Amino acid sequence: MDFENDKPIYIQLMDDIKAGIINESYLPGDRLPSIRDYAKDMMVNPNTGQKAYAELEQEGYIYSKRGIGYFVNEDPDTINKLKYDYLDKEINNLVDKLVSMKYEKEEIINRIKESL
Repeated sequence: MDFENDKPIYIQLMDDIKAGIINESYLPGDRLPSIRDYAKDMMVNPNTGQKAYAELEQEGYIYSKRGIGYFVNEDPDTINKLKYDYLDKEINNLVDKLVSMKYEKEEIINRIKESL
């Protein structure tokens, strides 16, 4: 965790779990660590871990089974949405950064196409 980052810790936790789903460290149906274990591993308060899990569940990326734990959603459409949302976010961040450095969007697009 980057405790000096402006991004709230629970959002950093959410980003970490989403990254694990995207890079397949957590596969569909996998059980996630308990909130307590995850918070301990990340060196944060369990309440912060609970908030991250609750938000991820609300977004539909994970679900809970009472008394058993939290699991990665098995729906391929949900996982694909997560992957494409992340890709879109990263592309937009890159383009915004390059545009701020005075590159033209058309030039950026052409260079991306050339590199593929």
